[in-house]
Amino acid sequence: MTSGSVCLTLILPRQLRDELFDYLGEQTDLVRGFTASDAAGHGAGVRLQSPAERVKGHADQVIVWIILPRSDAERLLDRVRASFTGTNLVYWILPVAEFGTID
Repeated sequence: MTSGSVCLTLILPRQLRDELFDYLGEQTDLVRGFTASDAAGHGAGVRLQSPAERVKGHADQVIVWIILPRSDAERLLDRVRASFTGTNLVYWILPVAEFGTID
């Protein structure tokens, strides 16, 4: 069990996937690893950027989950804000009751 841990969730346009993955890989003082998946963004705040997205009715996005201490999440989020300004990146932070690995 890890006390004081949070899950930082990041959602952004899929075309920024490689850039975000490279960026997170450079943040070795804060990020030990992360999980990512493709997602379909829906809603009034979602930007449909391509004709294909407008036809499908959803935005192609990537979602990333990172488990880390709350203070590290806040520091990482400050860095992400500075590096990904204007990208319509969505985020939230949730407490993690327990985190571990079953080997």
